[in-house]
Amino acid sequence: MKISNLAILAVLAAASPVVVMAQTQPAAVAPAAAPGDAALAAVVADYETYLKSVDPFSAASEGDVEAMARVPDLSRAFELAQRAPLTNLLNRVQAIDPASLSHGAAINHAFLLFTLSRAIEGLDYDSGALAFDSEGGPGTWALYIGGSTRLNSVAEAEAYIQRIRAFGTLYAQTTDNARRGLSTGLIQARSVTESAIQLARNDVAIRPDAEPLLAPFATLPANVPQAEKARLQAAGAAAVASAIVPARRDWLGFLETEYLPKAPTTPGIGNRPGGKALYAYLVRQHTTTELTPDQVHQIGLDEVARIRARMEVEMRAAGWTGGFAGFLNFLRTDPQFYATTREELLEKASEMAKRADGGLPPLFATLPRLPYDVQPVPAQIEENYTTGRYNPGSMQNGIPGHYIVNTSKLDQRPLYELPALTLHEAVPGHHLQIALQQEGGGQPYFRRQANVTAFTEGWGLYSEYLGEEMGFYRTPYERFGRLSYEMWRACRLVADTGLHWLDWSEEQARACFRDNSALAPHNIETELQRYIGWPGQATAYKIGEIRLREIRERAERELGPKFNIRTFHDALLVEGPLPLALLDHRMDAWIAEQRAE
Repeated sequence: MKISNLAILAVLAAASPVVVMAQTQPAAVAPAAAPGDAALAAVVADYETYLKSVDPFSAASEGDVEAMARVPDLSRAFELAQRAPLTNLLNRVQAIDPASLSHGAAINHAFLLFTLSRAIEGLDYDSGALAFDSEGGPGTWALYIGGSTRLNSVAEAEAYIQRIRAFGTLYAQTTDNARRGLSTGLIQARSVTESAIQLARNDVAIRPDAEPLLAPFATLPANVPQAEKARLQAAGAAAVASAIVPARRDWLGFLETEYLPKAPTTPGIGNRPGGKALYAYLVRQHTTTELTPDQVHQIGLDEVARIRARMEVEMRAAGWTGGFAGFLNFLRTDPQFYATTREELLEKASEMAKRADGGLPPLFATLPRLPYDVQPVPAQIEENYTTGRYNPGSMQNGIPGHYIVNTSKLDQRPLYELPALTLHEAVPGHHLQIALQQEGGGQPYFRRQANVTAFTEGWGLYSEYLGEEMGFYRTPYERFGRLSYEMWRACRLVADTGLHWLDWSEEQARACFRDNSALAPHNIETELQRYIGWPGQATAYKIGEIRLREIRERAERELGPKFNIRTFHDALLVEGPLPLALLDHRMDAWIAEQRAE
């Protein structure tokens, strides 16, 4: 669940250091239960109004038709203008004594302090100058919006047509941001730029009858007259032709003629002006800790050694008598481990997803109402896209969650990895966690919409581990695949810090994945470009998962026979994600409550 257009993320981070997600319920502020609660509730309400104003994507997902006509402002001027309102909100939060708050309000208070402080700090780094990544620029967001929008009325369709026109501004602002990076030296690597160029070429080649931005018009309800549907469709097509088609051409031309000639071959942002300080901030932001890149690197090395020992056990359980490198080559090349058609791979992912659904009740007392489906990665982006992802849905707007699977390059998509991927992206991973968060009507808007990377991605990786308790992995190969995926995340700690902090080459970073995991060569290259183009984000997964497992081990140890896995998971998930230190605090309080009962 990782939408990574860096220009958009930079502006949204000016409002919050977390990505704004789709929502399903109106804001609700709990009644005051302690002297300071009312004052905090007022700040929370103002902050939520602010969030909805700067992020029309999330506001529209709650049914705000006016917001459906807008896109975020990606300009650096707008980003810097957020310092004043954010500082004002922070000052108001700091003026409230935490001792005057009820328990729930105190958590909101601490979360707001963390959020606002990190957001204000981030304004100084101008990460928006890294205006695209290996998975593209504004074209990727257009594809996402086209695939995640449902039009329930003529008014919504009219607003959406305005949004299509406004997407032209996103292209222009992204170009301005990237140009600023050229002038300041905060430039994406040549390999990342080449990937973005390929995606931009795919966008330019889109045929009118395959335009993703026009797909939502097919969702208009049956009570809209056909003539009206035709009028709206034509207006949408005209907006694409006038605003989007030329913007795509201009973006491609900019990347090819202005950006690529200046893009350096050295991969890490630590080699760019101010890059080391920016990277240290990004690691702290994504992990929600005070860990340094050096500490993260060492944690990665330790995890690689631990996981490698377990992989050796499963390798022998599979009956392999040779060496580790030979087993990896066997897994990467033997046809028995690969689907032969796109349909077969999608069907296997769907079967696994349904089987995962059946394993939830013994582990969770509360399940979400929102269902999810299984879809292929869109053809326009599959070449440089990761193996699979989750895109959130919206109960209010009638959109399911989407578990999307890359069905290209079938000889690079081993079936022994598919169970872990499914558990991570669908259930009990991202869909379960995010849908429960969206349905948390007792939480304020800023809590229900927060995607704290270390928690969200840590939960996804923890969910792969839960597959062992579910009996989900049926062969030593699938268990090895699970460990290979865990190794992938451990190597992320090593490679990401190596690239951006220790000035490693791509080959130095590649070696960890190639020598210690069964990841296919194409996947390794795709992932490397992702880490080069999106610094720091990849460090969140393992750091978050380690903390979640530590919390569980602490609860099991301290509660003994009182420990109940279903109520434990509810305590972790139902109130939504938190920065890791604050999560520790909340779960310690829960453990104490359970022990006292």
